[in-house]
Amino acid sequence: MRLGRIGYVNCYPVYGAMDRGVVAPPATLVTGTPAELNDRLADGRLDVSVISAVAYAHRAEAYELLPDLAISSDGPVRSVLLFSRRPPGELDGARVLVSTSSRTSVQLLDLLARDRWRVAVTLTPAPAETADLARLEAIPHDAALVIGDGALLLAAAHAYPVVTDLGEAWKAWTGLPFVFAVWAARRAVDRGAVRDVHRALLASRKWGLQHLDLLAGDAAGRTGVAPARCREYLAGLDYGLSYRHLAGLADFLGRLAARGVVPDGTLSFLGAA
Repeated sequence: MRLGRIGYVNCYPVYGAMDRGVVAPPATLVTGTPAELNDRLADGRLDVSVISAVAYAHRAEAYELLPDLAISSDGPVRSVLLFSRRPPGELDGARVLVSTSSRTSVQLLDLLARDRWRVAVTLTPAPAETADLARLEAIPHDAALVIGDGALLLAAAHAYPVVTDLGEAWKAWTGLPFVFAVWAARRAVDRGAVRDVHRALLASRKWGLQHLDLLAGDAAGRTGVAPARCREYLAGLDYGLSYRHLAGLADFLGRLAARGVVPDGTLSFLGAA
């Protein structure tokens, strides 16, 4: 079994116990960016993985969701941020650099720009998952969508006058949580083995949520962001998939399906043994 994991600190509460040997992973861990994991699960290089919500929707017929497991926010997410030189409602005609590592975040930004802020923007793929201002400033732009650890660092640097949290913007618009990523298994993989992985992930998450101070210290060491801010960040994320989360996920995917971005379909979950 091959199990995918995102290399960002937002996955620490789910994988931290596995990293420490507290929970034995019944699979080989494979680390990558969200986009890399999406592709590896699709082509069979992974059996189970955390993937973007949009990647799941594109191949829902080939996947089953793992119940009660996701990366989401019910308000600010703090690591999916639009950095700009003017408010989002004034970005009509703007050039926006977008990360090539997160398809869901880019689709969320496009949806907010079109239907919430009512502005037309040009989305330009760029290395916008980095907090390296020199790399960003080398490309002319009005705004940049930065995700993951880079977003935490860039926010701490106060480099842009306006910072818009896309999780917070979604909540203000819809009143619902936003599900950025889910865990899914290929339908062709042995169900018993997938259930073993699912149980291990839930056990590891339980340990992780009980040791956020420890994980925040690890995150601070990796990113250089203050431990208190890392603790606030990790505590603000949701790692479950409740009815409210599902409502938010269905709302988002339904809006994309109405525009033909993803196929219209239903959510399918791994069944009980």
